[in-house]
Amino acid sequence: MVKPPPVESFGASPHERPVPRISIHAFCEFPDTGAALQRAGSDRRLSKAHLTVQLGGIAAAVEHYKGQVTPNLLIVETRLNGQAALDDLDRLAEVCDPATKVVVVGRVNDVELYRELMRRGASEYLVAPLSPLQLIEVISGLYLDPGATPIGRVVAFVGARGGSGSSTLAHNVGWCIAEEFAINTTIVDLDLPFGTAGLDFNDEASQGVADALTAPERLDDVLLDRLLLKRGDRLSLFTAPATLERDYDAVPEAYESVIDAVRQSTPCVILDVPHGWQPWIKNTLLMADTIVVVATPDLTSLRNAKNIIELVKAARPNDAPPRLVINQVGMPKRPEIPAKDFAETMGLEPAAVLSFDPALFGQAANNGQMVMEVAARSAISDSIRGLCRSLTGRAAAGNSARGAISLLSFLKGRKSA
Repeated sequence: MVKPPPVESFGASPHERPVPRISIHAFCEFPDTGAALQRAGSDRRLSKAHLTVQLGGIAAAVEHYKGQVTPNLLIVETRLNGQAALDDLDRLAEVCDPATKVVVVGRVNDVELYRELMRRGASEYLVAPLSPLQLIEVISGLYLDPGATPIGRVVAFVGARGGSGSSTLAHNVGWCIAEEFAINTTIVDLDLPFGTAGLDFNDEASQGVADALTAPERLDDVLLDRLLLKRGDRLSLFTAPATLERDYDAVPEAYESVIDAVRQSTPCVILDVPHGWQPWIKNTLLMADTIVVVATPDLTSLRNAKNIIELVKAARPNDAPPRLVINQVGMPKRPEIPAKDFAETMGLEPAAVLSFDPALFGQAANNGQMVMEVAARSAISDSIRGLCRSLTGRAAAGNSARGAISLLSFLKGRKSA
């Protein structure tokens, strides 16, 4: 038997790690640099940082900080080059606190200038024009601990309407990524009163997520390990209580803290987000690395999915749009919007189209199994694997030929993006 090739690590890219709570001041010479900084400042990865942008370049910064404390990060733009630019930076150094990091933006791609700026203590030299993603990556890199453990990638599943099958799909995708793609995965059931992760995996519901939300500051690696239910070597469940005896009123920041704690220890985090629009649900979706909207081919789903996707695209201009999954296609006697028309209205190609198969899904649910455990070679199982390939950029572990093709295509797409 041929041993499958090892699966490379999976998780968020280094620049996708959220920037800590820092103050960032920028003094620009050109409007396009200021606009790029403003767009970067509204990004989810800089949501904890406080950014202010002004015009005037280094001269304005020198005047502003006479007798004032400088921020954690100072970004200054210069029209000058050569010795004139270095002289300006020397004047800035006289009013700059030693702990402040300085990023210089210029218009000349000059290696000698870059080296001299680095020698004088600048953290980075960037050549304009700049893109928001470039700025985010640079800022994140300045505060990334080289010895820090990589963080996991967060994939949030949400239904366009109740009964769309979002939870079932989230659980099946999480199982598939763990078992067939050999990536350590944690499924987090955020539907506290009605969550089904325990039922779908034939496990008992627990107070795990609810207890963590009550005191998120206590959620260290030891406590998290105690609260998680293990399902094999690579899959863990963070189940919901699924009871109505208590109120669940945690603030959005508590959910964010719990998710951050989980992603510190797991390469892939699948969030099962309930259908609704409370502040914590909106915040959870907007902070996720990838969003999957699950819709059924009807008018209500069409309206709701379009609203969710448009809001997410507007709020996350530097991220890829959400993935669209059209579920329960072909239900007998139900008038349906054709998948092609549904997708055109969304302006997205579906990441997966799943047919209506109540017998298969019903058998899996009643057995506490996943669809691929019941019918590994079914069309629905293949569609779920395809969605997992799309989310991870790779093929199932052990399928070396298809895996190489999938990963190569993924890398080419990243390079051309």
